[in-house]
Amino acid sequence: MCGRFNVSDDPLVQGLLDELGIPLRIEPRVNIAPGAKAQIVYETHQGRTLQDAIWSLLIERKPDGTGYRPSPKYSTFNARSGSLGTSPLWKKRFHSQRAIIPASGFHEWTGEKGHKQCYNIHPAESAIAFAGLYELWDYQEEVVPSFTIITLPPHPRFSHIHPKSIPLMLNSEDFDMWLDPSLTNTDPFQDLLKTRIRQPLLVESIKSPATLEQTGQAERIEPD
Repeated sequence: MCGRFNVSDDPLVQGLLDELGIPLRIEPRVNIAPGAKAQIVYETHQGRTLQDAIWSLLIERKPDGTGYRPSPKYSTFNARSGSLGTSPLWKKRFHSQRAIIPASGFHEWTGEKGHKQCYNIHPAESAIAFAGLYELWDYQEEVVPSFTIITLPPHPRFSHIHPKSIPLMLNSEDFDMWLDPSLTNTDPFQDLLKTRIRQPLLVESIKSPATLEQTGQAERIEPD
């Protein structure tokens, strides 16, 4: 995915939080980019929490001391599914630090530079539960959460929108297993890591990710 998504405080997102057992409302945010803060759900032995986190797993202090930024050395806002079990960066976190990132839609662009068309992609009947990994960085005076979103190899019926990957979006029956920190055997997740469209998707052409104003009729992509 190119690296933009949005979240609205609407009944679909609230329904997702209810399914996750989170008795809070989410903060609406548009055009969330790597390095920005989004809200993630993760679980420890003390229970589940909804918390602000920086989108990019590896972070560092900003040089001016005003906050934190993604590591300039490595791109870690997405984690490819094929490397989850082998990469030192992802392997430990895949075993015990899995998160769900609630969202309303994500954005992709097609076309040549200067003439690109932006799309808002979202499930037809639900909010998005992105599958991700998280870390809690200890900077002595504060703990700073960060996260990455897992991507799958390209899907043939989505490749005209994005030819390289598609994000892993969970269904409700996956939530408890995915968030369980005591489930360190990742074998049960292998079926999730197969490239599939698991629910109908709408692909809407929009003017910009800041306004989400549609400019044409939506394309519907049916599930596998």
